[in-house]
Amino acid sequence: MREGKLAKRFGVSRGPIRDVLLQLTQEGLLISKPNCGVRVGDSLDEPTQPLIIQLRQTIEVFALEEAFESLDEEAIKHMEEMVENLRIPCETGNLAEIVEHDMAFHRYILELTGNEKLIAIWLPIVQRMMLHYTRHGDIMENYKEHAGILKAIREKNLKRAVKALKQNIQ
Repeated sequence: MREGKLAKRFGVSRGPIRDVLLQLTQEGLLISKPNCGVRVGDSLDEPTQPLIIQLRQTIEVFALEEAFESLDEEAIKHMEEMVENLRIPCETGNLAEIVEHDMAFHRYILELTGNEKLIAIWLPIVQRMMLHYTRHGDIMENYKEHAGILKAIREKNLKRAVKALKQNIQ
C-alpha cells in the first residue's frame, strides 16, 4: 500500500493516510519498508507467540480479578448478549464478525476495571494475535469457551473463570 494511491482512493490528503499507516505499523498490523510502502504484517513467529499469549493472559486475568467483585447483574447481562452475538457468526463461519465479537467480549472485561491504560497496553497485543485468527478447527469451540467464561462468572467462581479465560487465550 502506498500513501499516494490510498489518498487518491479515499479523496483525502496524504497526511491523514500517513498518520493511519504509522499508527497501524506501531500496532504491528502493518510492516513499513522505506520507499516500498507498507504491507499487512505477518503472523507471529514461533518464539514470539508464547510470549504474546502469556502477556495477554496476564493482562486479562488481572482485569478479571480487578473487576470480579463489582460485576453486577447489568454487566453479566451485557456479557450474555455479547456471547450470544458471538454464537451467530460462529455458526455461519463469518470470521470477520467472530473476531469483532471475540475482541469486544475481552475488551469489555478490561473496560469493567475503568483502567484506560490497561486497554492501551492490551490493544496492540490482541490485535496482533487476531491478525491471523486460525486457532479453532471447529469454530463453535470459540463460542463454547466464551460461554464457559460467562458461566463461571455468573456462578461467581473466579478460579474457574480465570481457568476458562486462560484456556480461551491460546
